[in-house]
Amino acid sequence: MASTDDAPPVPTTATSAPSPPAASPSPAPEGKLSGKSSPKSGAGSPRNLDDALDPLNGEHWTQHPVEDDSDSVLDSVLSSTASLSSSIFEYRNINGRTFHSDKTNAEYWGPNDDKQLQSQDIIHHCLTLVLEGKLYLAPIDAGKISKVLDVGTGGGLWAIDFADLHPNLEVTGTDISPVQPSWVPPNVRFEIEDATLPWTFRENSFDFVHMRYLFGSIPDWDAIFEQAYAATKPGGWIESFEADANLYSEDGTVTEDSPMGTWTKVFKEAKKKFGRTFFPIEEDVQRRGIEKAGFVNITVKDIKVPMTGFPKDPKLKEIGQYSHLAIEQDLEGMVLYIFGEVMGWSVLEIHAFLAHFRKQMRNKNCHPLFPIRIVYAQKPEKKKD
Repeated sequence: MASTDDAPPVPTTATSAPSPPAASPSPAPEGKLSGKSSPKSGAGSPRNLDDALDPLNGEHWTQHPVEDDSDSVLDSVLSSTASLSSSIFEYRNINGRTFHSDKTNAEYWGPNDDKQLQSQDIIHHCLTLVLEGKLYLAPIDAGKISKVLDVGTGGGLWAIDFADLHPNLEVTGTDISPVQPSWVPPNVRFEIEDATLPWTFRENSFDFVHMRYLFGSIPDWDAIFEQAYAATKPGGWIESFEADANLYSEDGTVTEDSPMGTWTKVFKEAKKKFGRTFFPIEEDVQRRGIEKAGFVNITVKDIKVPMTGFPKDPKLKEIGQYSHLAIEQDLEGMVLYIFGEVMGWSVLEIHAFLAHFRKQMRNKNCHPLFPIRIVYAQKPEKKKD
């Protein structure tokens, strides 16, 4: 059975109704980011007025251009938070940004360059603040375990911080891109591994399996939790930390036809073409998949996170400031592949939309939130004879 403990100070809600599973994977269309306008509707026919007015079409956002001084605003946000302190290397280049190599079968929507990694580092700090300085919530006893796995480690900060916190443990971080630093604690190592393929680890190898922010990259969530179950020792724990690409407000300041509302709709449409969901919370893939895999003692925590620094509460304001900073750091990287390669928007249309998005994000009267969910559970102990 699933239980819901008291959440951190961030406002929480609890949901558990399952939704249909993610669609099966389908290859993303290539070569959309040519700088030309998006594909025309019909067989060579020009778009009609209704198409141009549809915010899901990139052309809509070019009709009313807005000034976009992103560099100066990023400097301002940085200033306000300054005191808060082989073939796999043959990366794809899309509009000047590097993405995971297309020499392998792995599919991921985010860049792997320095700009994106810096954004990930800020996100890591923001999510640590959400957990009140903690790296995890699962009730593991660090003094009695020996091996930990971080799936989809990205830049590796979580694995590094965990290894620093627990020098007696061996921490392994896996990812499809070799972008982790080489100067790391002696008890952490990084391996190239595609989590969507059969895992190479022995069964019952890890005391704790951690995965975070895999939304938009997993075609079969049940399968990844099944593999995690096999890799976890009896009595060991799993923790899944995810977010939805759902931007909303509780006071009506984020409307469906606004840039933030359009963001949510575009990512929902992209799932149909990309075969990977950006809404694991809405679809309840974590709790359902973890339970189906055989884990027990399941706990679910739902948290609303401010996307900007609008809250009056000092802790929530700080979380919102870091969230805003992470997005300003690489907003382009968050949408370039999905909006361009998958949805067919041109570079011009993407940047016109981002200008509108930044304008709404910087509006102090707009109060955007996004949901995150942490699910942790235990693999049953071996039955004694």
